[in-house]
Amino acid sequence: MNLPVKRVLATAAAAILIGALAACGGGSDDNAGPASAASAATGFPVTIAHKFGSTTITAKPQRIVTVGWNDQDFVLSLGEVPVSTREWFTEYPTYPWVSAKLGGKTLPTFSAEINFEAIVKQRPDLILAIYETITKETYDKLSAIAPTVVQSADYSDEETPWDVQTLTTGKALGKEKEARALIDQVDARVDEAKKANPQFAGKVLVEDYGPEKGEHWLIPAKDPRRSLFDALGFATQEQGEDVSEERLDLADQDVLFVNGATKADMVKSPVFSRLKVVVEDRTLYTSFDTPLAGALSYSGPDALLYALDKLLPELRNATDGDPNTKVGEL
Repeated sequence: MNLPVKRVLATAAAAILIGALAACGGGSDDNAGPASAASAATGFPVTIAHKFGSTTITAKPQRIVTVGWNDQDFVLSLGEVPVSTREWFTEYPTYPWVSAKLGGKTLPTFSAEINFEAIVKQRPDLILAIYETITKETYDKLSAIAPTVVQSADYSDEETPWDVQTLTTGKALGKEKEARALIDQVDARVDEAKKANPQFAGKVLVEDYGPEKGEHWLIPAKDPRRSLFDALGFATQEQGEDVSEERLDLADQDVLFVNGATKADMVKSPVFSRLKVVVEDRTLYTSFDTPLAGALSYSGPDALLYALDKLLPELRNATDGDPNTKVGEL
């Protein structure tokens, strides 16, 4: 299942909005001296290189808007609450690692589409749009509103590794040290899990994302939504992405993880229920209304730590080689 199709507003309309922002958001230079001193004290300005050049952030951001599908998860992990975020999973604010960071604060969303007018109204001083396929036209419109950080040219669209995204976000927020600490924490937990479960190494794990009506999305390599499985040592199937029931043999590998449907729903399909990986109980299931589904989709540091706790026991059961071991739903 692909991410929703994005809509871009007309250039003329965006120009009007940007003009409105300039009219209401422009300030005088009266406080330039103190602001510059404060910026220097917190490590600003910082410049971040990306696929369209570079972005300079002159002072610590106070009003952050996240445009990428999962960018809010990285901002929250670093202790900041965005003033507005891209809407994706509606349950997101209730997830355990999210509600803990919100501390009772609300997390506003603008829409599932990039809504320039709504972004302008938030008067952001930083826009993060890393996990999204941002075109140059969209980048130019966002940059006219506020300094905008998109993904590095080193990676394909929507394939930035979680640790790189953590470091990039940390640099933009003036929290590189905290970002590195989060990465070290996740890496330590992953290393511990790998040492305790050497049988994970090299086994092919297929993640079937949001299957419905006989259509399946087998997440390909380098997709952030399977980053935890990759980190644990699992291999990815050679073929995938959009797959019909007729080609479900591609999912018949060492382990199958169904992200977005229950076992009861999946086994209604005769083709699915005959797969060896299903018959031999090496298949894990979680529906989209669970925090685990959200954790793997957002894949920020706190989300990955949450997912590790939930997944490890069942991954161990699915790979222990004992046909009598039962694998439960998550």
